[in-house]
Amino acid sequence: MPSESNLQTPVSGSLRLLPKDWAAPLPVEALRGPDALPLEVDVGCGKGRFLLARARAHPDTRFLGIDACLTRLEKIDRRIVRQGLGNIRLLYVEAYYAVTYLLPSAAVDAMYVLFPDPWPKRRHGSRRLFSAPFMDALARALIPGGVVHVATDHPEYIERIRVLFAGDRRFEPAPVFQPTEEERTDYELQFTAKGRSIGRSSWKKT
Repeated sequence: MPSESNLQTPVSGSLRLLPKDWAAPLPVEALRGPDALPLEVDVGCGKGRFLLARARAHPDTRFLGIDACLTRLEKIDRRIVRQGLGNIRLLYVEAYYAVTYLLPSAAVDAMYVLFPDPWPKRRHGSRRLFSAPFMDALARALIPGGVVHVATDHPEYIERIRVLFAGDRRFEPAPVFQPTEEERTDYELQFTAKGRSIGRSSWKKT
């Protein structure tokens, strides 16, 4: 495991990153590795189905899984170790905080925000992840040409996300990401089993 500044010594056998200073960005080397490999971030990695499948299929890419549920993250951690996937690191923290404060500037090649909480009630709209401040955080963390891939089963939310990106000159449309069968998240499998359609949107930092 990396031993750069702003990282505590990890728990033995764990691939979790533990910042010393939670208000400072993580070292780029801890995320991209000593060979400065491409970095993809799964924002809200859930049970890890997408994250693990993606990492298995792309061994020459580094991955960071972010989630605010410690129990889920610990289970993913054990699965990563059992499967010998040395190209994944994990971060136990809320998604907005991680992207805004912990990801280094111009460090991320691809960001996946798959099935964020839509907060469907009108009075809860301000709690949605996608907002003007989150757009600023995405633009800061992505490399030039880096991409953001979004998926949700909530039609109104995906339209709101498209409007945000379309009105931001820092981004332009990118080919829409389509996961392989192995990469489909647990949420997607649940939603499609109920007959719900999935809205997808992808955008590139100009």
